[in-house]
Amino acid sequence: MSDDDAGPAERLPIVRAADLPRSDAAAHWLVEGLWARAGVGVIGGAPKCCKSWLGLDLALSVASGTPALGRFPVVHPGPVLLHLAEDSPAVVRARLDGLCVHRSLDLGALPLHVITAFALRLDLSRDQRRLADAVRQIRPGLLLLDPFVRLHRIDENSAADVSALLGYLRSLQREHDVAVVVVHHARKNGAGGGAAGQALRGSGDFHAWGDSNLYLRRLRDHIALSIEHRAAPSPEPLSLVLRSCEDEGAPFAHLDVLDSGAEPADTLAPIGIDAAIFAALEAGPQSRAALRAAVRVRNERLGSVLARLQASGRLERVGDLWALPSSAVPVPGSL
Repeated sequence: MSDDDAGPAERLPIVRAADLPRSDAAAHWLVEGLWARAGVGVIGGAPKCCKSWLGLDLALSVASGTPALGRFPVVHPGPVLLHLAEDSPAVVRARLDGLCVHRSLDLGALPLHVITAFALRLDLSRDQRRLADAVRQIRPGLLLLDPFVRLHRIDENSAADVSALLGYLRSLQREHDVAVVVVHHARKNGAGGGAAGQALRGSGDFHAWGDSNLYLRRLRDHIALSIEHRAAPSPEPLSLVLRSCEDEGAPFAHLDVLDSGAEPADTLAPIGIDAAIFAALEAGPQSRAALRAAVRVRNERLGSVLARLQASGRLERVGDLWALPSSAVPVPGSL
């Protein structure tokens, strides 16, 4: 028997427009001006634009109730659930420790929870149920998934496939009243500003899906942040830098907002450049010229950073190539 033959249909709920509940402006925000309460959306940008740093800053802010990027107040602090598929637990811990040092926070006192599963496939019903169970258990105000490409094996250019996966995340948001932040890559040299959403890799559904979207684009001496909201005006773009500091000899980093007219200065060294070099070398050994193109710094500056990392044992040089210490790099011409 078809659904049409199953008997009288249940009536649709209908109310007069004047009887609809009024919205509370303050209740609209999870982080005022930056992310909608229980909103879904994307942190998007090309590689090495600090997308993961921004996601961690947002997550730590919600968990601690401290302002995101040092200036966006958290309206509804609460538990946060993270899945960072491209970083080891030790790297995640190191970054969070550094952010906590910067904000004078105790990481152990925060309701910040990390999914440590080796893989999470949200195109599979089994993993969809596992994630829903975790959200039901933790009851987070924010769920951060970084990056989208590691969450599936679908064709990102297929509108049907992408729509189905984003539809699952929207259902998760509605059922559990949770904000869902997905980190997603943009095409290299993608457009910025109002067209930033169209530069996201794959289907155009990503841009349309978001209630709040944050787009990052690396410029010569800073990172441009564009903010878009479905139900609120978009503020003017901001300029960000990744600043590095040291605490008892241990380097750590955090994102800062540059005030209008401020000089960016040399804020990407050393930890920002270190991270960019390590990210480039994850694909395999690289020449100095290739690293300079990936990191986008002056040749002299890159040379001093490479020398420092080699002296500390964090990089190896074999012939004309640079590599991570764990890489087995054949000497050119030795095979």
